Amino acid sequence: MKTNKITVVGGGNTGITTAFLLMLKNLGDVVVIDLPQFTNTVKGKALDILEAAPLLGASRRIIGTGDYGDTAGSDLVIITAGLPRKPGMTRNDLIKVNAEVIKSVVTEAVKHSPDAVILVLTNPVEIITHLALKYSGLPRLRVLGQAGVLDGARFRAFVAEELNVKAADVTTLVFGVHGDDMLPLTRISAVNSVPLPSLVSEARLEEITRRTKGGGAEIVNLLGTGSAYFAPAAALTAMASSILLRENRLFSAVVNLEGEFGYGDVALNVPAILGGGGIEKIIDLALTPAEKAVIDKSVAEIKSLLAPYA
Repeated sequence: MKTNKITVVGGGNTGITTAFLLMLKNLGDVVVIDLPQFTNTVKGKALDILEAAPLLGASRRIIGTGDYGDTAGSDLVIITAGLPRKPGMTRNDLIKVNAEVIKSVVTEAVKHSPDAVILVLTNPVEIITHLALKYSGLPRLRVLGQAGVLDGARFRAFVAEELNVKAADVTTLVFGVHGDDMLPLTRISAVNSVPLPSLVSEARLEEITRRTKGGGAEIVNLLGTGSAYFAPAAALTAMASSILLRENRLFSAVVNLEGEFGYGDVALNVPAILGGGGIEKIIDLALTPAEKAVIDKSVAEIKSLLAPYA
């Protein structure tokens, strides 16, 4: 059986934690690539993971590199590279810098791995995922972004804390954008099939939703420097597993839309089934008028921000 090959672009906290989790799950051989000036650093981090592997039951290989030639033939390219958010900075402040980063990364990645699925973490993820599709030239269902899985995990964690229940029993779906205007769909969220609104008061549910929307900023402000990386890495790994192992799990993923939900030429978090081809199916969920109004606002803002890159 062919061994999967996974490239992780970016050897910072999120990238190297993702590589570690991919190794723990034995999802494939891993290549972590960073800028040439950080080659020795990323080689050292990868070697550290390799030496931990025998103690953790991991049996795949991992290398660090600054050469895209080493990434050739990857089945999945996970992009974590880019300027991270700093205190007081919005995701939209990152667009100009990270648009240049994604152009360089996807051009090189696709040149060496034309059959890969591209999974984007870099913020603002809706903008960057849209640009990744544009610069890669790949079919749209092979270019997707991660945000809803992370936001959903935060929502699940806060609900589990509120109700003192197992987080794995909480199911949620986050729609739209990764930020203040995200739309946690509380009406279809549940704990072991029991609807969430019947378990949590409206006031507490609003507070949990508010905390979910600000989950990333809360961590940024607590850290002072840097941003979250354990939960984002875990979200990337869950998506990678569904793609590489063809698990066909339903996640909220950033997808470039072409008419779904009435939107086109924009990327949003929407429910989608992930499998060997990347996005296997988009679930065109019916939205209420109030929910549609929130998404309409987000789409208008995203398209305005994308205008300089048209």
